[in-house]
Amino acid sequence: MSTTYYTCAESIPAFLQERYIFMRETAYNAYRRSSYVLAHSLISIPSLIVLSIAFAATTFWAVGLDGGFSGFLFFFFTILSAFWAGSSFVTFLSGVVSHVMLGFTVVVAILAYFLLFSGFFISRDRMPSFWLWFHYISLVKYPYEAALQNEFHDPAKCFVRGVQMFDTTPLAAVPLALKLKMLKSISSTLGMNITGNTCVVTGTDILRQQGITDISKWNCLWITIAWGFFFRILFYFALLLGSNNKRR
Repeated sequence: MSTTYYTCAESIPAFLQERYIFMRETAYNAYRRSSYVLAHSLISIPSLIVLSIAFAATTFWAVGLDGGFSGFLFFFFTILSAFWAGSSFVTFLSGVVSHVMLGFTVVVAILAYFLLFSGFFISRDRMPSFWLWFHYISLVKYPYEAALQNEFHDPAKCFVRGVQMFDTTPLAAVPLALKLKMLKSISSTLGMNITGNTCVVTGTDILRQQGITDISKWNCLWITIAWGFFFRILFYFALLLGSNNKRR
């Protein structure tokens, strides 16, 4: 998901190159700032759709993500919403900063913090309480959680069975017979029957381990889209405050 946002950083020079033309034409009342913001938003949508289709089609099937065609559609809309939010965020910053290199520096720095506190490196439950506010304003959090829920939403699907518990431990190379004996020992200690085919980790368990339990995947999608509209509104106010509508 972070790739989509870093891809949007390439559009930083767009408004910076148009700034002089925009200020000259609005100074002579050629059009309103709201018209420019609306037109700027609409013309960006077709390119975002093409990018989203290319990204989703080359990722979903190649990686082998779950969900079939309906899962692919949701994944596509998640990618599209991420591109929309990222494009709006970068557009807003282009209306605030006055230099291309400064814009790239600010965008990369903020996106790095968004990625750090998105829940990918540190789950929400492990974050210090004084950093949770940044976790909830992270643009990466919501599409990331939506994609994870789209993949692991089925509580009946098993991802780790009895003998697979040892695959990521130093005991991965021991013979199967010994693994089964260890499972019997663990079963007697815990007072429950764990065989080689017993499901020990479901999709719900994975989401719980990642701290993704508070927002549904559809709400994550709507929140991401809302972030895009929010930054477009901020872009309008940046233009309103940053240019002088007077004849020269």
